Amino acid sequence: MVLRELFHKALRPNYGAIFGLLAFAVAMSSCTSADAVPAGAGAPAVETPAAPASTNDLSSGGAYPPAGYAWVIFGADTVVAEVAATADERAEGLMYRDEVPDGTGMLFVFQDNQPRSFWMANTYVPLDIAYMNASYRIVDIIAMEPLVTDSYPSSAPSMFALEVRQGWFAEQGIAVGAQAAIVFGVQGR
Repeated sequence: MVLRELFHKALRPNYGAIFGLLAFAVAMSSCTSADAVPAGAGAPAVETPAAPASTNDLSSGGAYPPAGYAWVIFGADTVVAEVAATADERAEGLMYRDEVPDGTGMLFVFQDNQPRSFWMANTYVPLDIAYMNASYRIVDIIAMEPLVTDSYPSSAPSMFALEVRQGWFAEQGIAVGAQAAIVFGVQGR
């Protein structure tokens, strides 16, 4: 089975395969020699968190999320997010999902920093959306109700939007002004 089929645009992502691949990458990163090329060589520039969510040191070329995914890190809390970077991916978003498990979500990536607006057409799960600026700082968090076609606009310009299960941000103590670190998966989607 092709990796793309395991991870990308599935109606129900194969989380077992995702976490299995992450575990394999962590295991392999501990087996690399000092002469090895870091796993992130050629990958997009990412912000490395000061204190990674795990014992894996991201700055030394350790594991990265699979293609089409990103880790959105808020201190000790990490969201494994599907990345929606194209117009088609952003338009589909989390539509038609029956659940969004804790610790997962979708990261919407835009090319510019401007006011954004989302709606919940064909989205069956109540979600929170965190709008983030180009520096990965949360500028707004809004609770969104299922199947509502009214807009949920940001109160400030944003370049990223992270959708998670409704209530997750409050449960983790994450509020407007919180700083995230984002580690994008390998290229080649």
